[in-house]
Amino acid sequence: MPEWPVQNKYIGQPTTRVDAAPKLTGRARYSSDIQANGWLYGMILRSKWPAAKILSVNFDKALGLAGVKAVALARETPFTVRYYGEEIAGVAATSKQACLDALRSIEITAEPRERFVVHEDDARKEDSPQVWEGVTNAPAPRERKTGDVDAAFAQCAAVIEGFYTTPVQIHHPMETHGSTVSWTEEGVMAWASTQGISSVRDGLAGSLKLDQSKVRVLTDYMGGGFGAKFGAGVEGVLAARLSREGKAPVRLMLTRFDQALAVGNRPSSFQKIKLGASADGTLQAFEMDNYGTAGIGAGAASEGGGGGADLPAPYLYKVPNTRVKQTAVVVNAGSARAFRAPGNPPASFGMESAMDDLAVKLGMDPVELRLKNDPSPVRQREYALGTERFGWKQKYRKPGSSPGVVKTGVGCAGAAWPAGGASHQTQGEAQINPDGSIEFRLGVQDIGTGTKTVIAVVAAELLSLKPEQITVKVGDTQFPPGPGSGGSTTCASISPTVYDVCTKARQQMQSQSGLADVRGKNWFAACKKLGVNPLVVHGQWQPGLSSDHACGVQFAEVTVDTETGLVTVTKVVAVHDCGLIIDKLTLESQINGGVIMGMGYALYEERVMDDLSGVVLNPNFETYKLPGIADVPEIDVVLINMPERGVIGIGEPATVPTAAAIANAVANALGVRVSSLPITPAKVLAALGKVPAVTA
Repeated sequence: MPEWPVQNKYIGQPTTRVDAAPKLTGRARYSSDIQANGWLYGMILRSKWPAAKILSVNFDKALGLAGVKAVALARETPFTVRYYGEEIAGVAATSKQACLDALRSIEITAEPRERFVVHEDDARKEDSPQVWEGVTNAPAPRERKTGDVDAAFAQCAAVIEGFYTTPVQIHHPMETHGSTVSWTEEGVMAWASTQGISSVRDGLAGSLKLDQSKVRVLTDYMGGGFGAKFGAGVEGVLAARLSREGKAPVRLMLTRFDQALAVGNRPSSFQKIKLGASADGTLQAFEMDNYGTAGIGAGAASEGGGGGADLPAPYLYKVPNTRVKQTAVVVNAGSARAFRAPGNPPASFGMESAMDDLAVKLGMDPVELRLKNDPSPVRQREYALGTERFGWKQKYRKPGSSPGVVKTGVGCAGAAWPAGGASHQTQGEAQINPDGSIEFRLGVQDIGTGTKTVIAVVAAELLSLKPEQITVKVGDTQFPPGPGSGGSTTCASISPTVYDVCTKARQQMQSQSGLADVRGKNWFAACKKLGVNPLVVHGQWQPGLSSDHACGVQFAEVTVDTETGLVTVTKVVAVHDCGLIIDKLTLESQINGGVIMGMGYALYEERVMDDLSGVVLNPNFETYKLPGIADVPEIDVVLINMPERGVIGIGEPATVPTAAAIANAVANALGVRVSSLPITPAKVLAALGKVPAVTA
């Protein structure tokens, strides 16, 4: 069984990103930067109706406009659209203005529906208009249970009930979804902003009825992806069809408005939770009735997706008697897609809020209640480290006892990411040249998390070279197949693969050079013995070098101005495990990013829908609030290095507990709970009884 080296020079240390210079200087070319020879602009005509049957589409006027080179339907007419912004057609032209003119000139014959529904509670009513014909918007809940819940609650010394809600959160990466696609007689070339080059290739090949060998996908750099960028999407397929029709490459990157409407979001949740414990704080009974929406993708008929709104419950804690009911509610809005740790941030918010409410009723320290009921030895260790680092015992006080107008509060929450692990099919190769240069090639993507740096660090360690001596190329479907970048699987997939490539490279170099050790100072001498032909070494993922399931706990400190309702996060201590640490710098960056994203979920982010038009009312960075640099608190990252577990991803668990910890800190400051995210000033003032309660 292979093992990671015990004494390391680079693994576990901070290493500057190998792609830092091109990113900082602007040399890095993202998918949105591609300007292939003779390229055309592409745009999408979207439905202005939240529900309608599209009978016909007439392109004659659009094709008569100067600069317009191609048009294409998203689907063959007639077809049904079920939300404002659903794709109808695409156009390609020599300028943005020509595209806009073409979109305005397309004539659509449609039968709009008089009624539609965009809010969960409206969709649950018996007389609500059906989003999918013949399918109820709110089906009977799925139920699972253990033990005797009612009898257990009757015997509890303390029982709390709460209603905890989280909003739809929109995917808003800095680089929007999209591709530049060139379709020629040789095949299709796509420069895609994607987390999965292989899935984009397969999606394009299937939709365009081409052999996969005729489709090549490239993603050298991309500007962020949080789970929604795994397929070609309607936009990718339209770009390809427009390219074939227009006989030129087409760059079709979505607008920020498009982004808010059509390419994914985190489902909402409405969690009615009842939680009971014995007098010593041992949890005895848990009940949850939860519903939420994944847009048209929740509970849809065969044309749509399915599910997407269920939460893992009870989250983290051992409870012998449980009853959980969950319903996915369908509305006329864009479908949800995977969003960083799907299901876990809202589950953490609901459960951890209930735990704090129960701790107050029991008169217990919230950390002590968690330690008593959390079966994870890793989180037990993390709480011990975190309470000391944060100064919990010195800072925690009775809820609402903070003096003055601006009150201080502290809170904590735990996390788990039970998925992760590795893609066992991951492959890679290295080309070793006679001059000593070496190039690693893997069909994986670096979505901004530092994948190229991880490859360089592992290779440098195992070959006794420096990371800057390693050339890394990724993001090409012509390279050996790699995993999609998501689910915290990337690092655990590629690190063992690079290990295998390096091990085989050393063996073959020793055989060809006759040297007993080809690493470090002997490397260049060994390479000279290759002659004129480079050595190409192929490797694949190996067991025993990675594992899954990462935990974490976070502590938050906030101030709350009781006159304005403003919540300011002043400090977050984030304690996380991730198995063997490969690059400390990119790991800390992942956790920092996860905390900042969790802050946005806690305090700012919420999709706002207009029930009169079905449109998203806050589709841009001005009206859809995200944390800015001035909002970011002190973030103290505490890492637990566990090399015996191998490599484990950290992308998901880093963002799971942040919103819950912040919400608990606000409740501790005020002495009353704001049970609905985001925690806006209006909600704070309503909780204090200073303004009327906020209604959806």
